[in-house]
Amino acid sequence: MSEHLQLTVDGAVATLTIDRPAKRNAMSHAMWSALPGLMDRVERDEAVRVLVIQGGDHFSAGADISEFGTLRSGAEGARAYSEVVHAGERAIATLSKPVIAAITGFCVGGGCEIALACDIRLAAEDSRFGITPAKLGIIYHFMSTKRLVEAVGPAWAKQILLSAELIDAATALRIGLVNEVHPAADLAARAKELAAVLASRAQVSVRGGKAVINRITDGLHVEDEDLHALFEASYTSPEYAEGVQAFLDKRPPRF
Repeated sequence: MSEHLQLTVDGAVATLTIDRPAKRNAMSHAMWSALPGLMDRVERDEAVRVLVIQGGDHFSAGADISEFGTLRSGAEGARAYSEVVHAGERAIATLSKPVIAAITGFCVGGGCEIALACDIRLAAEDSRFGITPAKLGIIYHFMSTKRLVEAVGPAWAKQILLSAELIDAATALRIGLVNEVHPAADLAARAKELAAVLASRAQVSVRGGKAVINRITDGLHVEDEDLHALFEASYTSPEYAEGVQAFLDKRPPRF
């Protein structure tokens, strides 16, 4: 695991903090490599229902370009480096539990890649966003580009990728790159509040809903046997029984 990625758990909410302030939380090869193992820990911890990913003054300024001359040198090195980055991003995106990004400061390049792998993105008013492969002679990874297009549409995806310009939080909200924008001083509290809401809901619904949405964005057009099994599991779950009974009793459900 990387010393610059800190995973903590408080009740049903896990928090992954990107902690490399001297580099504006730029992601090193070691940090990308650590993400799958960290996500596996979150996945296997049955007490954890929600993950929040955050930075400090900055969410992440992107990949650590100072490593590119060595670790990303040549076609083979570039391919291997890209595979490590994609494995880290994919580990976040495929987590069965909901993931909230609490975005402060710079959210650029690889930082934006991490944010787009999250299910919900909350941003501070002074945050800035950009994806800058056009400044480096790199073509952005297919799946990461797909997530960008799904969030903002093809026209804005082209502007963001082709111009490599930064956009402000208000623009990010307007185009759908983030869900909410808050004063920087209020962002952590809002992320904690939303995480608590998600953790309080029926987890068969939360995780099932995320799975169905992901299947739709992956191109599924009709229900298949996997979805039928998912629906069947919800019908017979203790949470379904509790939700119905709580409604009849006129009380909050205890999930």
